[in-house]
Amino acid sequence: MTAITFIGYGEAGGILADALAKENPVTVWDCKLNGPERDAMITKAHRGGVRAAISLADALAGAELVFSTVTAGSALDVASHAAPLMTDTQYFLDLNSVAPQTKRQAAEYFKPGAYVDVAVMAPVPPGALRTPLLTGGREAEAIAELLTKLGCNARYGGNYVGSVSAIKMCRSVMIKGLEALTAECLFAAHHYGVEEQVLASLHASFPSLGWKDTFPDYLISRIAEHGIRRSEEMEEVVKTLSDAAGESVMSQATAIAQRHLPDRMAELGMTYAQLEPFNWKALAGVK
Repeated sequence: MTAITFIGYGEAGGILADALAKENPVTVWDCKLNGPERDAMITKAHRGGVRAAISLADALAGAELVFSTVTAGSALDVASHAAPLMTDTQYFLDLNSVAPQTKRQAAEYFKPGAYVDVAVMAPVPPGALRTPLLTGGREAEAIAELLTKLGCNARYGGNYVGSVSAIKMCRSVMIKGLEALTAECLFAAHHYGVEEQVLASLHASFPSLGWKDTFPDYLISRIAEHGIRRSEEMEEVVKTLSDAAGESVMSQATAIAQRHLPDRMAELGMTYAQLEPFNWKALAGVK
């Protein structure tokens, strides 16, 4: 067994922590444990078979692997607070979707080799431990082997920090851009009463994607449920492109578009839970 800690017990962290807890002792720490959602988080931890720590220091004590699964906007702050509390035998696995330069900044807080860049290459639900992970950094090859032994779908991706995050960030240009374009396209099509014709045309051009099935619901649901977090990730994508002296016009627009829908939902007092089972047409009038 391997002693594991997760900093961040949200969607991705919660799924991975609960899955690993079936065979290993897992401790979690989340900022919500210090707020009004504490009781709900304690209940979630109990159901997941993990221990809820009383502080970050408590969470890190005795852990062999420390997974950081917070938001993009919090990733660097978490690394800076965790590093001074860690020992020479612990590894910090940064799974957050941030720019390569942000990962390199985070790595500077740690002793050489203690920080591992991990790119999550697909949505964690529904794959859980089957979700493909790429590891980067000085000890990345050994960590990939250890993660594989724990049941994760991990693969070594490079020996320097930032390499696998570059893959992740460039991929996000397409994935999160497609989500934003789909919402913009179909909401307008619904307004004009031509959504079925538009979907039929998209299906004729790209039949393997499932435009006439659940694909549009899936893409738009990701914005409705996680648009704020995904907007933060796209801001890191913009940094990635800027560091490469590349254009980021589309990615800047995607960052704005990802945030717009959940912001509008919040203004209307609408939550994602109220929309389940999800159907994109229920949001077509939210502009």
